[in-house]
Amino acid sequence: MKKLLFTLGLFSLLAVSVMAQKRGGERQTAEQRAERATEKMAEELGLSDEQKAEILELNLQFAQEREEERKASREAREEMRKSREEMREKMQAQDEKIKAVLTEEQAAKWEEIKKERRESGERRSPRPRRGGGIE
Repeated sequence: MKKLLFTLGLFSLLAVSVMAQKRGGERQTAEQRAERATEKMAEELGLSDEQKAEILELNLQFAQEREEERKASREAREEMRKSREEMREKMQAQDEKIKAVLTEEQAAKWEEIKKERRESGERRSPRPRRGGGIE
């Protein structure tokens, strides 16, 4: 029984790995995706040549738009990553300057305070609520 379960588990992992590799392989161009989608629709729906040409144009337009959106999204993620890294570096530099002003005892206490804040999820300076009214 254990051998059977082990074999099934191993087979499942192998199948998942193969599927992941197929998806992560070569990316198709917008034209290739549009052509594939159009051919599939033509097969399933029995499209005429005229319909097929119109749908290919629509699929191509959509595929190109999605490609541009994906590119913009990748660029935005990269920009965000760079921004976070720059902020992290600035915060580290600020912390070093603060430590230079503090005594050893104060610096140790400051590190402990920061550690407690990180663990509790507390922000450095809480933001005031908008509206100013009573909730």
